[in-house]
Amino acid sequence: MREIGLTILLLTLGNVFMTFAWYAHLKELGSKPWFVAALLSWGIAFFEYMLQVPANRIGYTVLSLGQLKILQEVITLTVFVPFAVFYMKEPLKLDYLWAGLCILGAVYFVFRGGTNAGA
Repeated sequence: MREIGLTILLLTLGNVFMTFAWYAHLKELGSKPWFVAALLSWGIAFFEYMLQVPANRIGYTVLSLGQLKILQEVITLTVFVPFAVFYMKEPLKLDYLWAGLCILGAVYFVFRGGTNAGA
């Protein structure tokens, strides 16, 4: 269980960097050339990878590849919605709830057989 908790923590922190790398330039650098945003985003993404790679290596010791991917998608939506609402000032949409429910269905299907923990 410790591995799953550490995986979730590292993926969440990495996802915060990823979300900022992918989308913050839309708000902060809209008047700059796209390549400036790309270079800055690459710099931010470095920190994402420094967290995401070890997270996936740790997680893969107890989770299947599909479970890791769905876990990442859950975390992505969990990080993205507050980012969109509070940082980007987007309206909170009911569509986020529907997307979350779809992802919960995916979680059910990939985790219904358990994890690889103890395998």
